[in-house]
Amino acid sequence: MRIATGCISHETSTFTPVVTPRESFFARYGAVYGTAIIEKFRGTNSPTGGFIEGAEAHGFELIPTIFAAAQPSGPAPRVVFDDLLDELLTGIAAAGTIDGVLLELHGAMVAEGVDDGEGHILAAVRDLVGPATPIVVQLDIHSSVSQRMVEMADVLIGRESYPEVDMAARGRECADVLVRILTQGVRPTMALHRLPMIWGMNQVTAHPPMNAAIAELHRIEAQPGVVCGSIATGFPLSDVPDMGSSVYIVTDNDQVLAQRYADELADWIWERRADWQLTMPSTAEALASAEAAGRYPVIFADRNDNTGGGSPGDSTGLLRTFLAAGLTDACVLYITDPAAAAQCHAAGVGATVTLDVGAKSTTLQGEPVRMTAEVLACSDGHFHFDGPMFAGLTGEMGPSAHICQDGVHVLLTTNRGQPFDTAFARTLSLDPRQMRYIGIKSAAHFRAAYEPWAGAIHVVSEPSVHSAETVTFHRLGRKLYPFDQDVAR
Repeated sequence: MRIATGCISHETSTFTPVVTPRESFFARYGAVYGTAIIEKFRGTNSPTGGFIEGAEAHGFELIPTIFAAAQPSGPAPRVVFDDLLDELLTGIAAAGTIDGVLLELHGAMVAEGVDDGEGHILAAVRDLVGPATPIVVQLDIHSSVSQRMVEMADVLIGRESYPEVDMAARGRECADVLVRILTQGVRPTMALHRLPMIWGMNQVTAHPPMNAAIAELHRIEAQPGVVCGSIATGFPLSDVPDMGSSVYIVTDNDQVLAQRYADELADWIWERRADWQLTMPSTAEALASAEAAGRYPVIFADRNDNTGGGSPGDSTGLLRTFLAAGLTDACVLYITDPAAAAQCHAAGVGATVTLDVGAKSTTLQGEPVRMTAEVLACSDGHFHFDGPMFAGLTGEMGPSAHICQDGVHVLLTTNRGQPFDTAFARTLSLDPRQMRYIGIKSAAHFRAAYEPWAGAIHVVSEPSVHSAETVTFHRLGRKLYPFDQDVAR
């Protein structure tokens, strides 16, 4: 069996000022094409790593084309989107006769003039390979799944964990299902149920109530005739018609059964719609609660300035609160500020610098904070992830620095990124595990590495381009809960 594979992945915020040039698709892992993809991703916790594992286990030939994965940011220019798609199609065509296609996509990609990036990509691939060649796709849990995606692919498989520590496992599942189609005669029939709902921040799969939703999904997946199923919580920062939550179920040659189970799971989720919402206090409010509880170290996760959602990563609400409270043994991970990082590099380790930190991308991110701090460490930003997320891969934060003022430590970076683990901080002589108060620019992915030793975690809201007061939708075309309480299904 000869299977073509490729990746064009981007989670797109239509509200962020962060642009998405072509080079952003290759900033994380370099320009990786062809067999270099196998070498780069073999043994890694990534969907493509799972494809490779599946190919080696089943003995099929995996023919890699392009790997382009940008950090979450604004819509890509149409010329960039078209060029990447052309490279994917050219690579698949150059593979010659193939038996199937495995794709790593996100599920919430928007480009200029293209509201449904994945639907557009899948339609182009389908047109190239024809109706008989199976296409199996691995998607993020935060996908906004469209009917076009379901129609153009044979099987979509979404991740089942948040933090998304099952990337390789879901990639391997894609490979396993594709082999069943090709060798066991499985005929996938897929049904989608789009919920009129935006999933709130209660979606960490290790905890209630979200673990119950995953358990219900697994119950349905275990039923006779069901091949696989997925819950997509949606990506709530894209103002496009398909934005929202959904479920999709794949059966073996039984469309009616697939739709019945999709509807059943959707009904179960809808009945509990209030459970998925989470009220987020300010850092100052959460700090007061944390001090009263006395469980340390305590983590404050700034959901709004989560670079994993496309935010600039330079809001100053967390930092300003920490300094105003006179905290010590405190740190902020990370503030994206190339100018401040460069100033630290110019001054050198051991120097005391006065600099304006953060809020340089837009005034919606707050105001810069004037700091007089000691430069404790500098680096080029290169590091290796410890895992469990992205285990085996490298990260590139660009010129970075560790500064400290009155017991508040700040890591300044040039490139945007989430603190998926403590590896990068340790390259700058900061071990977050030794801190009492930890501010993090992340919604939930940090939990995979931080939650096992954290005393308490508070998801907080600070002014940002993604604050509820800032984000206004115009193109949804339908009512969505909880924006609208009177939604009819």
